[in-house]
Amino acid sequence: MMVTNTRSMQEKNEPTMYDKKIKEEFWTTFGRYMALNPSASGEKVNWINYKTGVKHIQFRLFADDKMAAIYIELSNANPESQKKLLDQFIRDKDLLEAFTNDSWQMQPHVTTGDGRTISRVYQEHEGVNVYFKSDWPAIISFLKSQLTGLDKFWHQQRDLYSFIADQ
Repeated sequence: MMVTNTRSMQEKNEPTMYDKKIKEEFWTTFGRYMALNPSASGEKVNWINYKTGVKHIQFRLFADDKMAAIYIELSNANPESQKKLLDQFIRDKDLLEAFTNDSWQMQPHVTTGDGRTISRVYQEHEGVNVYFKSDWPAIISFLKSQLTGLDKFWHQQRDLYSFIADQ
């Protein structure tokens, strides 16, 4: 008989099956809620798996027991091209913030779990816990406002970023 030490698992913060189910339920709820919102172009969009249409630029949503976040990740393998994309986001920071009504942070060098170096433009909302359903309204409100604002920004600026990414 194998005995699992639950204390060591908890100390490592490994998600339980219950945690995974709660997170899945949250993202399903968020997706259904956002499905009612058309994109800036008026088209239906999968908000959770937002397709930027530009190579090496992804929008990512995140929520855990400490915060919710939205990330713009720049993952071009060519450091020069990645820098050009980040430099454009730095130039467009005021415009992005005007669309989202919030300030965005920039991280030029982030090492991912698989060892790649990416750049990240992000917005975080700390002090919320996706595992507490009572926090869901605050998380959904944050993600919705940031994602819809980012969508409006992207609708206006995507062609510029596509041009830079293709160089």
